[in-house]
Amino acid sequence: MTDDRRTGRSVSGLGLAVVSASSFGLSGPLGRGVMDVGWSAAAAVTVRMLVAAAVLAPIAVVQMRGRWRGLRRHLPLIGVYAAIPVAGCQLAFFNAVARMPVGVALLIEYTAPLAVVGWLWLRHRQRPGRGTVVGALVGTAGLMLVLDLTAGTPTSPVGVAWAFAAMLGAAFYFVLSSREPEGLPPTALAAGALLVGGVLLLIAGATGLVPFTVTTAPVAFVGNTVPWWLLVAGLGIVTAGVAYASGIAATRRLGARLASFVALSEVLAAVVFAWLLLGEVPSLTQLVGGVLILAGVVAVRLGEPTAVVGTAEAARVTVVRPPAGPARR
Repeated sequence: MTDDRRTGRSVSGLGLAVVSASSFGLSGPLGRGVMDVGWSAAAAVTVRMLVAAAVLAPIAVVQMRGRWRGLRRHLPLIGVYAAIPVAGCQLAFFNAVARMPVGVALLIEYTAPLAVVGWLWLRHRQRPGRGTVVGALVGTAGLMLVLDLTAGTPTSPVGVAWAFAAMLGAAFYFVLSSREPEGLPPTALAAGALLVGGVLLLIAGATGLVPFTVTTAPVAFVGNTVPWWLLVAGLGIVTAGVAYASGIAATRRLGARLASFVALSEVLAAVVFAWLLLGEVPSLTQLVGGVLILAGVVAVRLGEPTAVVGTAEAARVTVVRPPAGPARR
């Protein structure tokens, strides 16, 4: 790959990553809005995914023409992607924001890079360096401040548990998205995973495994009333369709390490959206905690240059090991 092409790929990846992070950042406030008027978390997530799949499907069909046989090889990847980073992560996050402020839920979720480092240490024996240890300590201190347990702010233990579940889903998202399987464009992967995940949750709701309630009541945002269908469209098209398609494309260009760092801007976007739409103003203690969490994650990333699989080209280089070592991919 030439330097110009590599630079262009990096610049486009950064742009796509910012678009993805901003789109994901809007999901919490919009989801909280529909849940406040009676939607269950499962219903909001299911409709969000199915709307996004319907929007992305025509694009995916055009991109996949002539390559349908190759799609069969990637069905396991689509299934795992649908179950964990898409359906599982979204359901956990929406259950979290139904019980706690959006910004707090997101800050917990975005300790995901720490989970990635832990996984690579246990699974691939990539021992964390000094920067990782420092980052983990700083991030943990920040997390305690964000929860602000001594300030009288209501904190739901169940909400915290759901937020940590969303964090694990986000870690899977970065690792799986960094792979670039031949013959599977980002939009096709996103459309397939969103469709499968949405159908799975729809079946779970129909059988009573998860609460599934919807309402056509309008939603109030800081004194303004918005029709329910407009929020559902925003959830599906912007916060799922645009977010996942651009996020996968960005991670393939940048690699999981850099993409996950840029994705931290979702936290800032979500806090701004929650302030503008829900009137949730974070306390000073929580802001300090948020800065510490971000600083901790950055330290981990700087201290672990090989913690996450990079772009497809880089991965092909880094997976070369001595014959005695097991395959890493």
